[in-house]
Amino acid sequence: MSRAEAPSPPPTPETDTLRPDTSNPEVVLAEGRAVLHREARAVAGLADRLDEGFVEAVRILGDTTGRIIVTGVGKSGIVARKVAATLTSTGTPASFLHPVDGLHGDLGIVSREDAAIFISKSGGTAELHGLMEYMVRLGLPIVALVGQTDSALGRAATVALDCGVSQEACPLDLAPTSSTTAALAMGDALAMVLLQSRGFQASDFARFHPGGALGRRLTLRVEDVMVADELPAVPSEARVKDLIVPLGHLRGTVPVVDGEHRVVGVVTTGDLARLMDQRPDFLDLPVTEVMTRSPRITRPDRLAGAVLHDMEEHGIMALPVVDEDGRLLGMAHLHDLLRSEVA
Repeated sequence: MSRAEAPSPPPTPETDTLRPDTSNPEVVLAEGRAVLHREARAVAGLADRLDEGFVEAVRILGDTTGRIIVTGVGKSGIVARKVAATLTSTGTPASFLHPVDGLHGDLGIVSREDAAIFISKSGGTAELHGLMEYMVRLGLPIVALVGQTDSALGRAATVALDCGVSQEACPLDLAPTSSTTAALAMGDALAMVLLQSRGFQASDFARFHPGGALGRRLTLRVEDVMVADELPAVPSEARVKDLIVPLGHLRGTVPVVDGEHRVVGVVTTGDLARLMDQRPDFLDLPVTEVMTRSPRITRPDRLAGAVLHDMEEHGIMALPVVDEDGRLLGMAHLHDLLRSEVA
């Protein structure tokens, strides 16, 4: 039998202790929670160790007039791709560069105006050394996210940020888990502080994310989903009986307007139902006795997602949409906002 076909060695007492009874749901939950707790402790440890080096790293990356070159090998390379993507999407141009590809023709993307982020758990990854030497000769400032700041990579970097962890989440303490989570969290911390230093706004984020649900959430306005045609508002001198037909047309919420078409109140089917139990003569009552005065309103240029959040928080099914003078322009309905997928 060839070595490749040789059967696995029989379990030993040592390996048996690493095999929890995963047929037991409680054991599965306990093991899953243990992994999450280890990773959470790893990230929390970074916050406790953050120092002036982080400030210097933010200054270096923020002052860069070119782009940020982010690199790493293996699992750290995957983290580097994510960090580069996060930086780019939040206003800091960045590119991932595989160190091997960089030394075999892809160094053309690197210029003297750039800065670099190197990610490595050990700080001694051989594939990174050649790229590091090239960037040092080029004079690029280098931020290292490393598990060991006194490693070769940590010593060569302009700034080395300590991303070390005491234990991987892997029960064997082998598979990169807590260490990659820590490096990713540190990259996110850099990106988010840079976002704030650049004055990056939601409108800027929308420009970089025009597609999909996120794009809709950041670009869709109330005016895009409000009902504006055949809007049967009632005047403030109307009677309750005048609300019956408009309540059906407007799905249960009717705005009340004054002579200038400014919204002065709203009446809902709920208001009408409560009134029916209290007053047998409710149909002849003036709407001003029934309506909610100074109701919640919205503007046509507000983000639809923000208005949806407000409506869900306050249990509102519909909101009058008004101009800057309070004049009725339309109605924003909860179901229309939900269908627009801005949640």
